[in-house]
Amino acid sequence: MKLATYKDGSRDGLLVVVSKDLSRAVKVLEIAPTMQYALDHWDTVEPKLKEAYVALNNGKCSDDFAFHQDECESPLPRAYQWADGSAYVNHVELVRKARNAEMPESFWEEPLMYQGGSDSFLAPREDIEMPSDEWGIDFEGEIAIITDDVPMAVKARDADKHIRLLMLVNDVSLRGLIPGELAKGFGFFQSKPSSAFSPVAVTPDELNDSWKDNKLHLPLLSTYNGELFGKPNAGQDMTFDFSRLVEHAAKSRPLAAGTIIGSGTVSNKQGTDHGSAISEGGVGYSCIAEVRMIETIRDGKPATQFMKFGDSIHMEMLDSQGHSIFGAIEQKVVKYDGA
Repeated sequence: MKLATYKDGSRDGLLVVVSKDLSRAVKVLEIAPTMQYALDHWDTVEPKLKEAYVALNNGKCSDDFAFHQDECESPLPRAYQWADGSAYVNHVELVRKARNAEMPESFWEEPLMYQGGSDSFLAPREDIEMPSDEWGIDFEGEIAIITDDVPMAVKARDADKHIRLLMLVNDVSLRGLIPGELAKGFGFFQSKPSSAFSPVAVTPDELNDSWKDNKLHLPLLSTYNGELFGKPNAGQDMTFDFSRLVEHAAKSRPLAAGTIIGSGTVSNKQGTDHGSAISEGGVGYSCIAEVRMIETIRDGKPATQFMKFGDSIHMEMLDSQGHSIFGAIEQKVVKYDGA
């Protein structure tokens, strides 16, 4: 099943069911007015939403309409919880190697995770507005899940049954602000502005064999300024699967329905210590910072610049037949000119 949130002038938008090929949609106000409502009442509304999905795909909805990704909010325009992990330890290892820091063994045994701002996500086709492009603006391509209510201290073996939906994420980062914040010993805040999620969220069963072992085994495509920048496989080199991330997030607290948990930057080791760019025959990268780390390790200093005003990023994932699964995140960096 595929779901999206259409813009309707309200904070939380309007839930719509989307056809498998992303061409048509239907409103389901009588079932669930918003995505959050659907998640809050999932056991009750899921069968009805599935009925609408089957009818839509079979051309049996009299009130369906053409689906336009530009009309979408992020599936949850705001959420009770946004916790981003770092499940691809290769990415973390490169960060530390670039600054000649040892990799603690615990990083391979327990996920890293931070709590991000979740009150105002960007729409998937919304500009990334920033007061300055000297802050090291970077995109980060990730996978995210949305949960139902998760009990505190849930174990990984039971956590997968709480995964209701999957999405793509552009977890925007301000690399120039991160060191100063981390030096204070109190984590990210200013360096992690609003993230954007894919136009469509899908249920795990929609992914067929691509969803196994609580990982999504397909390439995440990042196109930067019109050129393919990365296509790493999201199921490869994922040290901690999503059930482990849910377990980690719920260690000391329950998670409310509508909690979003991110995978962290999708990163493949590619059989080498330094990875490989698309131009070198590799699978490339899901963020600029990783390229800069590799340049630092290899050449002693980074050469690739972070995003500037006018730069654009496109993120998408295709199924085995080449069809878009989640729709595309398409964003441009523009100057914020004040309220």
